[in-house]
Amino acid sequence: MTTIFVDNDLCTRCGVCSRVCPMGIVDPADENTLPRVDDNKAGYCIRCGHCEVTCPSQALLLNFRPDERIVLPEGGGQLSADGLGMYLKKRRSARHFRKDPVPEETIMEVLEVAQYAASGGNGQPAHWLVVSDPEEIKKIGQATIDWMKTLLNTSHPMSGFAPTFINAWEAGNDVICRNAPHLLIAHIADDGNPTAFVDAIIAMTHFDIAAPASGIGTCWAGIMSIAAELYPPLQEALGIPKGHKFVYAMMFGYPQYTIHSIPRRNPVQVTWR
Repeated sequence: MTTIFVDNDLCTRCGVCSRVCPMGIVDPADENTLPRVDDNKAGYCIRCGHCEVTCPSQALLLNFRPDERIVLPEGGGQLSADGLGMYLKKRRSARHFRKDPVPEETIMEVLEVAQYAASGGNGQPAHWLVVSDPEEIKKIGQATIDWMKTLLNTSHPMSGFAPTFINAWEAGNDVICRNAPHLLIAHIADDGNPTAFVDAIIAMTHFDIAAPASGIGTCWAGIMSIAAELYPPLQEALGIPKGHKFVYAMMFGYPQYTIHSIPRRNPVQVTWR
């Protein structure tokens, strides 16, 4: 199958597509031929699209869902350093949520942004489970508390915190899922991919960063995620598909409160060499 299409009238034979290909499979053009991928190299294409998006004359098209190509409009995707910095600095973990759910189409839009996260070999290994049923979320919270009960009077590092969480939960305070209307669960195929876990965390970070632009607040569910690694009843409650393994969980929904200022942080710790 043809890997790339090149428009003879638009191609300037500049060689950019060949130089940027991370797999080194795009043969450069010369005065007689256009850039091409030899058939015996086609299987090495990771469909990253570097060749397509860096073509100055837009002469090249990657043969992967070609009808969905997006051409950047003038100035599209450009942000000022100050504007981006302020956006990221105002990002907060939301622990108080409104009850109204986020529409499914909005969730999908943010997940589609997360799909562009960096991943090893452009593998895009992250799979998503979105839990929006209040009863299912409560069941997940209860399973997390049940795990914490197993820590009582043990040497586990979380043992000292367990009574506080258990007592709060039993008093009717959702200290696990924070009454969030949604949970986002990242999972990956249990196929031995050495970068998949980190790749999925990077993708979830993209969701975390992109969500506030749609008015969505997020909070990484650390305690639940620790429990999910160790407690089979919670793994069952999460409903991770067979052959996949849990990576991390995140609460999200429309935040109850608005951010009006930027908090302080510790100085950056850096070593220059």
